Amino acid sequence: MFGGTRPIRWIGHFPIKKSDPSRAWPKDARPVRIARSALAPNVPEADLYVSQAHGVFIDGVLVSAGYLLNETTISLCDASELDELEFFHIKLETHDVIYAQGVPVESLLDVDERAVNFAEYFRKYGVPTGGELPCLPFLSSWRRSGVKSRLTRAISWNERRKRIGVIHERLRQRAIALSRELEPSV
Repeated sequence: MFGGTRPIRWIGHFPIKKSDPSRAWPKDARPVRIARSALAPNVPEADLYVSQAHGVFIDGVLVSAGYLLNETTISLCDASELDELEFFHIKLETHDVIYAQGVPVESLLDVDERAVNFAEYFRKYGVPTGGELPCLPFLSSWRRSGVKSRLTRAISWNERRKRIGVIHERLRQRAIALSRELEPSV
């Protein structure tokens, strides 16, 4: 979105395995399922699964997918039939917005040593420097943006909540409209 066409620097691979296959996935490990057309007509083009902290570009900001849950068109996937989940994150030269199933989402911001292929990144690029700035404001509780006073954090949190509330309500109304389209006529 901001840098034009650029090569992929690295694709981080993050598998998560259940410690006990007979138990359910912990809530914070479960991916968010964004159903086809949940955001706009044919956006996404097919169901999209992302981590709860993954940023989705909406209304000029990145919003963590976990904040978009409406339990109909955007919900946590129980993934009960799976013993392993795999997440892949695309790293570009700088943080940017890319498309996944037609949805504008963020690229990887910070390289994480927990990736099973971290050694590959380290061999090519050395120790990740971290501290890269996001390409857009990020509405999330998962990321910290430096040291701020308590007052600044409280104000920014209140503003974030308002923006998230507006986005969430619009997506909830879209979900209601989509469910009406799917109901059989009487």
